[in-house]
Amino acid sequence: MSELLKKTSRELAFTQFIIECLKNNGSAAALRRADNSKTEYQSWDILVGFNIDLDKPWERLPFATIAAAMSKAKIEHNGSLKIGQAIARCYDDGKESDQAKAKLRRLLACDSVEEACRVLRPLFSLINNKVTAPLDFAQLLNDLRWFNNNHQKIKSQWAQDFYCYQGKGEQT
Repeated sequence: MSELLKKTSRELAFTQFIIECLKNNGSAAALRRADNSKTEYQSWDILVGFNIDLDKPWERLPFATIAAAMSKAKIEHNGSLKIGQAIARCYDDGKESDQAKAKLRRLLACDSVEEACRVLRPLFSLINNKVTAPLDFAQLLNDLRWFNNNHQKIKSQWAQDFYCYQGKGEQT
């Protein structure tokens, strides 16, 4: 795996920062609203607390999207489940499911970080309802942060994670 795709300390620090924020009910509620363009501003004070530049959507949206997903999932620690694996786990027949393949193809069709964040939002709801293992939010944040510059490599890794998924019995 290239250096670009490895989690950096900033992504890991952000996931820890959000986990701490989730201990406060008011902060958790504000973060749940971070993935809606009409209510995202309610989370901005928290994002600024982590030195996120709100004027740059390519920076703000990945952090806001991940923060909202973490809040809605009510996670207590960063997981190890990759997004491709999580999509496959949502369906009984895993990577053989036509629905799972359609969800993955829609994500892989994204050309910008803004579009990827928009497509991920409903996927997070599906994953929260179907999968118990927590996502690797730090890695996904890293992927989103670099998506505009390296989207082909990132999308190929997501596909690799999906198609290499072994089934519900696999431990991740």
